[in-house]
Amino acid sequence: MTQSIQPPEETVIPDSLGSKSKFSFSWQIGFTAIMFGFMYLPIAVLAFYSFNQSAYSANWKGFTLDWYMKLFSDVRILSSLQNSLIVAFCAVGASAILGTLMAVGLAKYKFRGKSLYLGVSYLPLIIPDIAIAVATLVFLAVFAIPLNLWTIVAAHIVFCLAYIALVVSTRLADLDPHLEEAALDLGATPFNAFMQVLLPQLLPGIVSGCLLAFVLSMDDFLIASFTAGSGFNTLPMEIFSRIRTGVKPDINALSVILIVMSGLVAFLAEFWRYKSEK
Repeated sequence: MTQSIQPPEETVIPDSLGSKSKFSFSWQIGFTAIMFGFMYLPIAVLAFYSFNQSAYSANWKGFTLDWYMKLFSDVRILSSLQNSLIVAFCAVGASAILGTLMAVGLAKYKFRGKSLYLGVSYLPLIIPDIAIAVATLVFLAVFAIPLNLWTIVAAHIVFCLAYIALVVSTRLADLDPHLEEAALDLGATPFNAFMQVLLPQLLPGIVSGCLLAFVLSMDDFLIASFTAGSGFNTLPMEIFSRIRTGVKPDINALSVILIVMSGLVAFLAEFWRYKSEK
């Protein structure tokens, strides 16, 4: 005697659950749109008015590229840009060497007070910039060191060092320690093992940390304004001095260029980080 096999009944989803999931999905999209609009709408408005032919941002009188062309003939802007690039390259270059050595030393060696030193090394990441600026200024005043472009470099090394060391230490934690040990067993000196085995593996993390520190150094205003001498304005300081009388389209154009360049550098840093993980 055969029994008839009935197909399983279809599961009926109540209308209330279906409407709830649709509402939840729509709410997530709306919240994401509001969040991104809150972050990037002011930047879009800034970019829009950088092409304004009027000298006043509130009145639109037509499209023009004159404000972008004017930047390349502005002596004060070019001078402050040169100062910012000198500070950023010098600070990042010194921090790359010191930060890499610090990260490797903290990861490989044990010594008394290591935990305390580790905590102190990363303090610039959490200390407010205004506190670092005031502390640096007091230190320079106590030792009667004149303020100039190199005092800005010294102050920027403080926080650039911490950022690069953090990125390199993160990369170092993902490496296989047996590769360096194998090189030592095969007769390589510790210096050769570091240069030929460890450093090439750390290079993506070093480059990523340097790009991040470069953007932070270029964008810094507080620390530079406290430690700069007379006549050594950086680009953020020059922008701040000009917007006191109102935001002009040339400043809008300069801000758009800085945003695009910072975004490009951040993209390169993220690309190097992604490549290092792979």
